[in-house]
Amino acid sequence: MTGIRVAFIALLMGAMPFAAQTAPLTDEVTLELGKGGVLHVTEKISGAGGKVERTFLTRTRFDDDFDRIYRISNVKGGTLAGDVLTMQGDGTVSYDVTGAVTQVGGTEELRWFAVGGWSAPVAKATVKVSGPAAIQNLSCFAGDLTSAIGCTSASMDHTGVRAEFEQQGLNAGQALTVVLGYPKGTSGGEPILQRRWSMTSAFTLDTVTGGALAGLLALLLGGVGLLWWTRGRDARAVGHEQGAVAAVQDGHFTPPDGVRPGQIGTLIDEQADVIDVTATIVDLAVRGYLRIDEQPRQTYDAPDWVLVRLPNAPIASLLPYERALYDAIFEGRDSVLLSQLSGAFHAHLGKVRDALYTDVVRQGWFARRPDAVRTRWTTAGVALCLLGVAATAALAWFTTYGLLGLAVIIAGAALAIGGQSMPAKTAKGSAALAHTLGFRHYLMTGDLGNVPEQHRVELFSRYLPYAVIFDGVEHWSRVVASVTGNGQQADNLYWYHGPAEWDLSKFAGSMRTFTTTTSGAISSTRQFRSL
Repeated sequence: MTGIRVAFIALLMGAMPFAAQTAPLTDEVTLELGKGGVLHVTEKISGAGGKVERTFLTRTRFDDDFDRIYRISNVKGGTLAGDVLTMQGDGTVSYDVTGAVTQVGGTEELRWFAVGGWSAPVAKATVKVSGPAAIQNLSCFAGDLTSAIGCTSASMDHTGVRAEFEQQGLNAGQALTVVLGYPKGTSGGEPILQRRWSMTSAFTLDTVTGGALAGLLALLLGGVGLLWWTRGRDARAVGHEQGAVAAVQDGHFTPPDGVRPGQIGTLIDEQADVIDVTATIVDLAVRGYLRIDEQPRQTYDAPDWVLVRLPNAPIASLLPYERALYDAIFEGRDSVLLSQLSGAFHAHLGKVRDALYTDVVRQGWFARRPDAVRTRWTTAGVALCLLGVAATAALAWFTTYGLLGLAVIIAGAALAIGGQSMPAKTAKGSAALAHTLGFRHYLMTGDLGNVPEQHRVELFSRYLPYAVIFDGVEHWSRVVASVTGNGQQADNLYWYHGPAEWDLSKFAGSMRTFTTTTSGAISSTRQFRSL
């Protein structure tokens, strides 16, 4: 009995794999080619014994740029979800295929994967094809989709309009592909092509994209020409004024009448920035509105200064931006350490900046505020860049015109960067700039000319704030420090006092440190940046 039981168990275990296998199918397919290249398909399935599924091949490679699409529609007798057709057992299913026809040379070719993608093996498959014209040629392939092995049999009937194909033993997932040639224009069908996305195809350089890029180049060159025309008069006026500077033989060249250092700084670079405010503080001291007292310190102490409000100063005569700065410094107090100003100007420096921009417009140097012009053009450039990014993504994904989007991005970036140079001076502003640059030429040469020695302290002090604007503090401070009184080195200036044992020979180093420290204290508010 034991031997019989063991043999029975072994027989049962050997039989189990066969029982688990899905039964092979028999698939009888009828294809009928109609107008417009629509292929009507009927499939009769037997031997299923339960639910079976077929996964259609609906996309193949057509060429380097396109995929060929096969569309399944009008399904009856089964359920189609995506590319998967489901049948609950034996039965007949019908559907239409669009895109199975293409024109090849002088013929119309029908190609369809008549049998394939079933979840079960197919023991026998037959395919019958009929069309509206005589068949010129036919072929078939069986096995994997890349197989070049012919099917079991392929033949035409005596009329030449019907063909029949047969294949024995297809494994699950394998296919029987039929190919038939008809006279050109038999059904009028065309393949459905869909561009295959790739970086190369998305940014194709062709007539359209090349023309757009050429147009962008012309636009940019035109923009450069426009900027030259609107701003070129600055250079012409400057050249004329500098010629006049070269003709000056005696005396000294002065700044434009009544023009303050802060105004000149904004005129030159069209920015109300750190150095303009620093120069204005020095100018207020030189003109008698405040005094700068350098504090004594040990070797490793940080330098510091006290800004002292001078009594009886005619503050009513200050320009609006100067008054805003003066009030921000003192805020009702008579003196303040420079180190205490760091971070405390947040509520005031915006007013100083606005007043400076308003002032250069009031002077007639600019038709509109430079900051507003820059903001408008830069904002337009950034918006154009963002539009270009969106356009590039859309064009590259759906078309081959991605380069058009890149062209928009380039144009937007050029506009945003060029927007910094868009503020244009008026003719009056250009002339003032030319005069200013002529004055800078004189200031940086340090020529004392014929200025009497007793007037040099006042004159050179008055010009020092302009030297701050022109980045000539080191040079001009040494000129100021070279002034002597009665043959002896002076201990102080009327507007700058040093600590004990300090004399004017140390002024250049003190002034250089003061301007650097003041600019740092102002810029720590993040309201200004020296560009």
